Amino acid sequence: MKRSKVIKRLSQCIGPRKICRVDMAYSPNYLYYFPLKVNEKFFLGAVEDDFQLDGYTIRRVKQVRKAQIRDDKCWEIDVAEGIVKEIVEPQVSIGNWRQIFRSLQAMNRYIIIEHESLDDDACDFYIGRVVSVRKHSVVFRHFDADGVWQPEAVQIPYSYITSVSFGSRYVDIFSKYVPKL
Repeated sequence: MKRSKVIKRLSQCIGPRKICRVDMAYSPNYLYYFPLKVNEKFFLGAVEDDFQLDGYTIRRVKQVRKAQIRDDKCWEIDVAEGIVKEIVEPQVSIGNWRQIFRSLQAMNRYIIIEHESLDDDACDFYIGRVVSVRKHSVVFRHFDADGVWQPEAVQIPYSYITSVSFGSRYVDIFSKYVPKL
């Protein structure tokens, strides 16, 4: 699907708060979002997971293979259950990676940064906080699966990032149980 068509499809979902089924180049599974913002490079969506909202994700438009509006029974259920009315658009600028990370740093939120791939061995997952924002990378302090902060911050090139998530049950609950920095 051409980028212009992806952008149009995502944009069509914003006003009426429709679910969009998104197929990413690096994932064998469809992802479901209520798109909230879109531009030539990025889109921000509220994650829909089995009739629940589960935070927000920012992804690259150029990595979308296909986007389809879900105007079906699942959307009807989301409306009937009040899920659509619960959606709040976070104040995150999505103009470029620097704006994205500065916005998230200003919100003082724990976030997840991922590099996803069809090859599981090539995937990376970081959960933690933004330390600083640079021209071509973000400096990130993260903790491991046991909630232990890693001694050194990592520098993650923007070109390596496939998604940034925040406000999910996973990140919000896990972060309550790690020592504060």
